[in-house]
Amino acid sequence: MSPPSIALDHVHLLSRNPVNTARWYEENLGCKVVKQVEVAGAPQIYLSIGSESLLIIRGERTGERVNGGESDKKWGTEHFGFRVASGFSQLCETLKGRGVKFLMEPKDINSATTVAFIEGPDGVEIELLDRREWPHLKNLGADPSAASRR
Repeated sequence: MSPPSIALDHVHLLSRNPVNTARWYEENLGCKVVKQVEVAGAPQIYLSIGSESLLIIRGERTGERVNGGESDKKWGTEHFGFRVASGFSQLCETLKGRGVKFLMEPKDINSATTVAFIEGPDGVEIELLDRREWPHLKNLGADPSAASRR
């Protein structure tokens, strides 16, 4: 059995001002906005990093408390994601067998994407994604008919 093929999918930032933050990445690093949606009352902006990876910037969502309150969320990098090119279910089962902690079991978040969250060393959140329509980017973001953990 060969190891799974993975690639960096995205870095996810939690920002006080997502629009200005996205503009900064566009102007200073050449990222390009490919989609903007609203998720749970906050903007979520997808920017391309070259042709293979994304930068996702979102704001504070309705009912969420960043840097205080009941949430452990902090401003800055929230998590990073690996796109699993093949063997998504097999990888999840292997990780479970190794005792890796799942913060969210595999879940369809829209018609083209299944995600799972695991905990890495030092409590780092890592998202695993099965993007069935990559690289078309047309189905990124939350599907209003599917509730998302994030």
